[in-house]
Amino acid sequence: MPTGPDPLDRDSTAPLWRQLHDDVLRRLEGGEFSASFPGEHTLRGQYGVSRQTVRTALRSLRESGAIIAGRGMTPRVGTGRIEQSLGTLYSLFTSVERAGMTQHSSVLALDRRTDEAVAHELGLSSDAELIHLSRIRYADESPIAFDQSWLPASLAAPLLDADFTRTALYDELESRCGVRPGGGSEIIDAVNLTPDEARRLGCAPGAAAFSIQRTGCLRGRPIEWRHSLVRADRFRVNTRFSPASGYRLSVDPYGAETTEPTDTRNA
Repeated sequence: MPTGPDPLDRDSTAPLWRQLHDDVLRRLEGGEFSASFPGEHTLRGQYGVSRQTVRTALRSLRESGAIIAGRGMTPRVGTGRIEQSLGTLYSLFTSVERAGMTQHSSVLALDRRTDEAVAHELGLSSDAELIHLSRIRYADESPIAFDQSWLPASLAAPLLDADFTRTALYDELESRCGVRPGGGSEIIDAVNLTPDEARRLGCAPGAAAFSIQRTGCLRGRPIEWRHSLVRADRFRVNTRFSPASGYRLSVDPYGAETTEPTDTRNA
């Protein structure tokens, strides 16, 4: 049963914000905040600490996904996962912002290169020049995805001048190149991260992840191929259905049914 706040130990070597963090987490896990989460003023009064101590503890809880909060938002209990609807092309930028977190990226590569396998996916000649973008995607300060995108250089060369640390690929593609994918397909698989992949995403080797392969199309022509690895402990998918619309399904070459995307937003 929830017991309310425990007093903080001013003589402890543990900083007050960490003690507050741990006690609020205890209360969260006990279901004490199922109806609503207390604001900064309430927590200051309960624990007898400064505003900065409360904010530091809340920031740590937000980064771990225990609570969801953003500028102008009342904190609420979080699921720890970013949520994405099926039926739209995977949009990490939008999903992270909707969850009340700040998204940003560490750009590992943005260059011209060739890749025979990717060129085949895009219906191009094996030696076609491609624009390649490789990023680690973050929600607040936590890495959640390793994302690699390829587009034809003949179409997307202006992207080489873009700063992808805090922007969406499709926004830049539209503003700089005048095009935006209007549909496509995604295949989502469950995988275990290799040691190198786990290192990039701050996980233990073998941790579960979603592998998302996307082909983004413009008027039926593929203009983007992307592979994303997304931490399964920070991401989940959902869908809605009705008797009128049901699901739109297709069957892949291995006989597994997959949801056919019908819309596209930021990426």
